[in-house]
Amino acid sequence: MLASCNLGWTRPDTSLPPPERFRAAAPVSAPPFQGPQEFIGQFRSGELSQLVDEALAKNYDIAAAVARIAEADATARTASVSLFPLMTLNTSTQRTQTPVTAITPAQLAASQTGLQTPGATRTNLSKLGLSVSYEFDFWGKNEDASKAARLLANATRFDRSTVEISTVAAVLNAYFQVLNTRDRLRIAHRNVEIAAGVLEALRIRLAVGTGTILDVAQQATVLSTQQAAIPQLEQILIQQNNLLAVLLGRMPESFDLRGASLVAIRFPALQPGLPSEVLLRRPDVAAAEARLASQEFSVLQARAAFFPSITLTGQYGVQSIVFKNLMRPEAIAWQILGNAAQPLFDGDNLHSQYMLQKAKFAELTASYRKQVLTALSETENALTAVAKSTERLQRQSEAVQNARIAMEAAQGRLRAGTIDVVTLATTQTAYFQNQDTLEQVRLARYQAATSLYQALGGGWTPTTRDRQITMANAAFTADRGPWP
Repeated sequence: MLASCNLGWTRPDTSLPPPERFRAAAPVSAPPFQGPQEFIGQFRSGELSQLVDEALAKNYDIAAAVARIAEADATARTASVSLFPLMTLNTSTQRTQTPVTAITPAQLAASQTGLQTPGATRTNLSKLGLSVSYEFDFWGKNEDASKAARLLANATRFDRSTVEISTVAAVLNAYFQVLNTRDRLRIAHRNVEIAAGVLEALRIRLAVGTGTILDVAQQATVLSTQQAAIPQLEQILIQQNNLLAVLLGRMPESFDLRGASLVAIRFPALQPGLPSEVLLRRPDVAAAEARLASQEFSVLQARAAFFPSITLTGQYGVQSIVFKNLMRPEAIAWQILGNAAQPLFDGDNLHSQYMLQKAKFAELTASYRKQVLTALSETENALTAVAKSTERLQRQSEAVQNARIAMEAAQGRLRAGTIDVVTLATTQTAYFQNQDTLEQVRLARYQAATSLYQALGGGWTPTTRDRQITMANAAFTADRGPWP
């Protein structure tokens, strides 16, 4: 008792104030997306909207996350069992035979009549009763265990939202990758045609004696390099198409897309809002917070284990050795028992459990703070990526235009018969590489938009959080039965 009185515990401060603004965005408030489709609609692609809807309905990662919610709800109900009385209906019928060898000499002498020895005796006993056991939760131990489990169930709901946002982001990136690879393949095939045309012109010059075998070999190298890029792009296209099929819960062999070009997809407008708003829109931050709150109750439960436990047990029923007398008033039997148990010595088990739960609380505190920092860092990184990839796209477009001018000038010199083959090969290669780089930068810009959508919580809001908690509480209450 003295030891338990010295176990005072004050919840440490776990707050981590967010900054007032993002470095890469203006410090203004912005409303959250109202679900993923509000964001997806900004791309102006009906096919993409259909793919996202299908993924939300059929993705197996989301289905597994939903199943984990059911598991957590069942665990929470199990952890709450001790809050209610335990009632058991007991019925038994017993028939016993006692052999003569088990009778004492005095019983044997008293039962003898004349020269006869008694045989075995048989008795019956029938019982019907109700047993009730209930532990008074004076110290809140059982209530703390119930609250801890219910908060973990809430965390699984937030985890499911995180999985949903990640799935939508994966669908977006895979879709953009497919369209981008198709663009790069079209460019690669067009570049092969350009290189092949130049090679044919050089072969004609070689045939009439105005060219050299070195010129032809150098241009053939340029052509082969462009041709070698095509199989890799075809491999990427197939792999991303298969990835998208898996995200949608489809067989890869029967899946294909209608979309042809990433250039036709509109780039969305994104407003991040304030850092404090972003943290409220992140389900992973909410999940970390819920786990931390759950662990606080686990610490309190471990502390309450040091105090006495008081249990009331009662039995009421009927017993009779003759079955037909089982329902007579004189067959009634009852018993009531109150029990108080105070731990005295358990090999330091309770204290170790208490220290373990406190250590877990410290661990989850660190995890929660890291999750906050991660959320802010991901948003900053995504904002920076959108801004810089937009700037890079503009500069790369200018590079492609200049490279095209240089290549057309080199082709003009080829037709005039004054070509420097080294210059021609250099300008061709520069043009081909800049075109491919432009499409890769375009893809990076759209992927940055996806990352920003994910960093901003993907349409998850405090309202969504309250609704999920309300649903969890309703599910818990519906399974409690008639007990208050």
